[in-house]
Amino acid sequence: MSDLAEAEEQVSDDDWAAAMAEQTTADEALAALDADHATVEAQPANIFQQFGESANKPAEGLRDFEMILDIPVQLTVELGRTKISIRNLLQLGHGSVVELDGMAGEPMDVLVNGTLIAQGEVVVVNDKFGIRLTDIITPAERMKKLKR
Repeated sequence: MSDLAEAEEQVSDDDWAAAMAEQTTADEALAALDADHATVEAQPANIFQQFGESANKPAEGLRDFEMILDIPVQLTVELGRTKISIRNLLQLGHGSVVELDGMAGEPMDVLVNGTLIAQGEVVVVNDKFGIRLTDIITPAERMKKLKR
């Protein structure tokens, strides 16, 4: 063999030996780390409150309820409904009248996020329209309507 080939083989053998020694050192360090943690049990992170805890602490339950009080919802007052063809819809103009199925003087439906929660009558206060609630739908009544 030439001196150059012998030098390359020597470098390759030396590099291989160094890599193997490094791997052995890394494996030993990993084994030592595993041995240190073998006696420690993994504990779940206590991020969320457990369901049973809030039942025992009513004051915390009220505080949790207060967290949702600022969430916005969409309140809609529905005067009535009707079905109209696209042809008639396109013919509507300024001053057109659309007949609704609600009768004059009938209570208006009050919906929150599309769910009927009350009925009321239209009032005018300081040149602004409002609604005076006359009948609140109970949760039991809402459940009956869902089952239909």
